[in-house]
Amino acid sequence: MTDDEVEDPMSAQPDHLPAPPPAPAPRAAAQLLARIRAERPERTERWLPAFERDWAKALEDSRQTYDLSPLHEVVRTWQVRLDSAPAVDEFVANGMDDEDGTDLSEFTGKSQ
Repeated sequence: MTDDEVEDPMSAQPDHLPAPPPAPAPRAAAQLLARIRAERPERTERWLPAFERDWAKALEDSRQTYDLSPLHEVVRTWQVRLDSAPAVDEFVANGMDDEDGTDLSEFTGKSQ
């Protein structure tokens, strides 16, 4: 092997890439809108405009790139947000209100 033929191990490409997550169902965004509208009124007032803003931005990004990934990411993010809402409600109901934030040093043991 000559010096020109020596491969740089740092420039090697991975043998495989992880599979992307499956695409959401075609009606997933409409189902999310229905779920948001079915939430408590104070949540709906905050979440509906936020979802619509996220969706509009992702739609514009998708139009410019011809890639549906931004739309899929919005759907996945909002599905997780809605699925975790009951756990958040329970957390707050148990007196664990975190509205003011939590000092990171409580978890790391380090003072900042």
